[in-house]
Amino acid sequence: MPVTLHHIGIWVDNLDKMRQFYEHYFSAHCSKKYINPITNFSSYFLSFGNDSTRIELMCRVDTTIEPTKRGIMKGYAHIALSVGSKTKVNQLTENLRNDHYKIVSEPRTTGDGYYESIVLDPEGNYIEITV
Repeated sequence: MPVTLHHIGIWVDNLDKMRQFYEHYFSAHCSKKYINPITNFSSYFLSFGNDSTRIELMCRVDTTIEPTKRGIMKGYAHIALSVGSKTKVNQLTENLRNDHYKIVSEPRTTGDGYYESIVLDPEGNYIEITV
């Protein structure tokens, strides 16, 4: 059986705000909220279209971050979400800009041939919006 990527986990501070962001801008479908009262852990699984790869948004009160190093530290750098066309990359980038999200990189064709823009989600994670 081939190996497949099942999901990516992201620690977040505001679970519901992050869920709403991915539902609104990327049409994510959300699982029922999981809560473990013993460990103060809660999470949602987000799925996108017919893709079986998911994002798990996870929250615990004792997690910490170094916001100034997001996107440039070793480990998680970004996730890329395909929206299907250059037109949709451009439109979604403008929608996010109009809603006051930070655009890190304008829509363009990169040196390795991808058409993409980069935006920060509500907690500063890098999201590549690509064809």
